[in-house]
Amino acid sequence: MSPAVKGTVGVIGLGIMGSAISANLARAGWRVLGYDPELARCSEAKAAGVEVVDGPAEVARHAPLLLASLPKPEALMGTLEAISAACLPRRTIAELSTFAIADKEEAERAARAAGHILLDCPLSGTGAQAKVKDLVIYASGDAQAIAAMQPLFGDFGRKTHDLGAFGNGMKMKFVANLLVAIHNVASAEAMVLGMKAGLDPHQLYELVTSGAGTSRVFELRGGMMADNKYGGENVTMKVSTWQKDMSIIGDYAQSIGVPTPTFSACEAIYNAAMSTGHAGDDTASVCAVLEAMAGIQRK
Repeated sequence: MSPAVKGTVGVIGLGIMGSAISANLARAGWRVLGYDPELARCSEAKAAGVEVVDGPAEVARHAPLLLASLPKPEALMGTLEAISAACLPRRTIAELSTFAIADKEEAERAARAAGHILLDCPLSGTGAQAKVKDLVIYASGDAQAIAAMQPLFGDFGRKTHDLGAFGNGMKMKFVANLLVAIHNVASAEAMVLGMKAGLDPHQLYELVTSGAGTSRVFELRGGMMADNKYGGENVTMKVSTWQKDMSIIGDYAQSIGVPTPTFSACEAIYNAAMSTGHAGDDTASVCAVLEAMAGIQRK
């Protein structure tokens, strides 16, 4: 006898994060409906137990709870327009992406005008962490809606925090991602120092992770740096996508008058990764940028 289905959830956007989340929810016993404009993503989702349907409105028609993991604010607004035009009963939509607060607030107003609830729920974690449910959800917005989503969040994440007013989730994500940006470049800098000194990169990774100098980012990306492999299945966050996040964080910090000297110093390294063919690679590829600057050529 098959176990009872926990409920029906829709996932709109089946990219690196959305695909991992939807697969975990399907394994946890949810009926998962998904949509993505890319056919390859849809095929992968089907193989993971997701029912792929034709468009956001069709997802929302059958799923009272929705997760949106989208690349741009324009995609979010287009999704909300499609759902609004379908004239459906109230839906709760947890928006998981990293966007400017003004863009999320515009989306929240559009959802509310159509009778739906939009929650601001950015995620802390990489694509690799998403695969093993090691995500933290920074939820903000309607408290009752967040509480109702807790069982769902618990089946694809490690922990959920209710940060109160809508937009506070993004503010917390800015803080977290600022640190990620710095730790990632610092990890690469340390690896390059060790390699230029003649140490083995895999031994560097092993010893740093066991000592006081480690960080969660080093533990997640130092292995890629040691292997010198940043593309394909290794990608957990594309440099091109990260550039968007960096810009949003920098703009927000400037808007509230906060100096970010260390964060700002990292920007040139990510820009160099973009301009040297790593736009589609994982952000760990900043190590390759620093290796080139140091004159290191690995076999």
